[in-house]
Amino acid sequence: VMGPPSGKGYKDVRNGAVLQMVEAASLGLPFEVWKTRMGRFRNEGNVVAFRNVYSTAGGGVRGVAAFWAGMGPKMFESATKGAVLMVAKESIIEVCHGAGLSPMLSGVLGGAGGGVCQTVVMGPCTYLVTAAVTGDKSKTMTQIVSETWKAKGVKGFYPGGSAVAFRQATNWASRQGFTEGVRTQMKKIKYGDASAKLSPLEEAACGIIGGSFACWNHPFEVARIEMQARARAGESALSMMGVFRMVYKDYGAAGLFKGIVPRLLLGIWQTLFMVSGANIIKERLK
Repeated sequence: VMGPPSGKGYKDVRNGAVLQMVEAASLGLPFEVWKTRMGRFRNEGNVVAFRNVYSTAGGGVRGVAAFWAGMGPKMFESATKGAVLMVAKESIIEVCHGAGLSPMLSGVLGGAGGGVCQTVVMGPCTYLVTAAVTGDKSKTMTQIVSETWKAKGVKGFYPGGSAVAFRQATNWASRQGFTEGVRTQMKKIKYGDASAKLSPLEEAACGIIGGSFACWNHPFEVARIEMQARARAGESALSMMGVFRMVYKDYGAAGLFKGIVPRLLLGIWQTLFMVSGANIIKERLK
């Protein structure tokens, strides 16, 4: 009979869940809400979308609270996807290192594997956050869950699943891979040794650069938001490629990068926690 995870596995589960929950509860969810609004309402610019998140909820305290819409499912998602990412990613990276692969390639493979594993728990949670941001504000989260379940069952919580999978795989492959590549170069340039230890500030700088470069895959995010919002609104379903064609026809290539500014900020914020933060914790535990 299998018991609860222990040792390194348990630490990865704990660290992953805690890091991802703190990331989301602080600035992660506001960036997510801002980005989601822009991904759905592509005629709005950065400032207009930011203001509309605030004003649509009535302004004041409610307007500020609107940036944390979907907090319940987001916390569940963060705890589970953070644990899944950390366990899968670190396990794959460890195997890759053992096989003699470079830190950057190991990071790409580990990040991609961890990202794909996250899709199982992220599908329903991102759908609920999208519904809270783009749908009827009078509906409670319980009502959204109940209506979705009655209409389509489990399948109803996974619209845009292909886009979520592509996004997550490329997200963490890029964030982990780019960050590891930058870390290696910084170690060589500053210390002349690829195995040297970086300070927390240097780890953070690598995370900011890696998180920024990783936003190249934003079209997958626009597709995910549109597919989930259409499902909640009862509109006709589109495939990921169908969304790409529709957005390109209406808005050009720029439409596929709507919401890139909050996505850039979110990518940096998440990388600082889940890549740089994880590296710092690993060093402290040695």
